[in-house]
This record gives sequence, C-alpha cells and structure tokens, in this order.
Amino acid sequence: MLRQVSATRYVTPLREGGSLPGVVEADDLGTYVMKFRGAGQGPRALVAEVISGELARRLGLPVPELVIAHLDPVVARAEPDEEVQELIKASAGDNLGMDFLPGALGFDPVAHPVDAELASRTLVFDAFVENVDRSWRNPNLLVWHGGLRLIDHGATLYFHHNWARAASVVHRPYQWDDHALKPYATALREAGEELAPRLTRALLDEVVALVPDQWLDDPEAERDAYREHLAARAAKPEAWLP
Repeated sequence: MLRQVSATRYVTPLREGGSLPGVVEADDLGTYVMKFRGAGQGPRALVAEVISGELARRLGLPVPELVIAHLDPVVARAEPDEEVQELIKASAGDNLGMDFLPGALGFDPVAHPVDAELASRTLVFDAFVENVDRSWRNPNLLVWHGGLRLIDHGATLYFHHNWARAASVVHRPYQWDDHALKPYATALREAGEELAPRLTRALLDEVVALVPDQWLDDPEAERDAYREHLAARAAKPEAWLP
C-alpha cells in the first residue's frame, strides 16, 4: 500500500495547473503537493497518477514519493479564495500527495541536457501509458539537485475516460513527435528491449492494487479492467514502442 498521511495545514494553491493542486503540510512533518479528487478531472486523474507514477518508479524512473493524503476540509478554513474552499470541501477524504521538492526548477531542454538512457527509458514508459502531457509545451518534468524528476501523470491512461471503446484502442501507437525528451532519446531500441519484458502481469497487478477503493465506483471490476487493458497492451510492444 502507499504510505498514508493526514494534512494538518493548507499552505497555498498552485495556480499553474488547471486542476488547482495545493501545497499542504502533513502529520509526518512532510510537505506535499496535493491533487484533489474533487477537481474538474475527477478521481480518474488520481487513479492515473498512482498507476503510472508507481509503475514508473518500479521501472527505475525518478518519480517523487506518492502518498495517500487524507484531507479534513477544516485545515483550510482560513483560505480566502472561494474557488479553493469549494474544491477542498468537495475533496474531503483521501486525495493524492506528491512529495514537494523545494527549489526544483522547471525542465528546460536547452539548459538541462538529459542522459540518452534516461530520456529513452522515459519515452518508452510514456509510450506504454500513452502520456499525452510530456510535450515541450508542458513537459511535466522538474530538475531537482541536478537530477530529473517525472511528475503529473494524471493525463495518462486516457482510455479510461471511455471504457466502451477501450478495447479497440489497446494497441494504439504512441504519438511522440513533440515529446520533450525526443532530442535526447537516442537509445530507444535498447530502452524498449529492456523495459517491455518487465511489464509483466504481476507488476501491473501490483500497481493497480495501490489505487484506493474511494476513487473507484466498482473497485473490483474496475481494477480488473485496468489490469486486462494494460496486460493486453504490454503483450504487443511492437504496436506502441516508439
């Protein structure tokens, strides 16, 4: 299971993202970026964050720690923004927390060259989870203490927004023409040969099981649907590998 914390203080909203995440302090003395299940994208964005983020971690990619962050709306009673107050009230219960990285810089492809192996592995991972949000316009990459960090995977697994046609797109190719790491991803063949065999059913079962029941309408059926879709995609890497 993901580690669980409880928010003790709402610090500030982060207005760069459309879902209006916020910085919170928690009872473990840590500071987290909280993604709210009451935001416009709904809990499926948090499901994608957990499945894709924890899959990336198990594949050896650098992802900040993810936690299940319990929220009592009373912690934000002093927040003056009515929009934020409504969002927090709608998100009582379990939300997603990502370790806050103080001093982290937004990724700049010119100022922050990336090792070919890491860039290629990241691109292969993004291809598998169909990450539509790693473009040069919005790379969702941070540079912290000189190292790359992968963040914000809520736009992955977008097949789950239309389960009725999910089976028809399971082997959909990945469009990577504007991927932020494309200029550095010069070892794609090696990365694909190394990562694709590791996408086993056991690994997929492990990351799907991390999703809290509270974020799913029918936990057992939906977990099965995620497992089957991802396992079918993993079984045919030639369809999606860049």
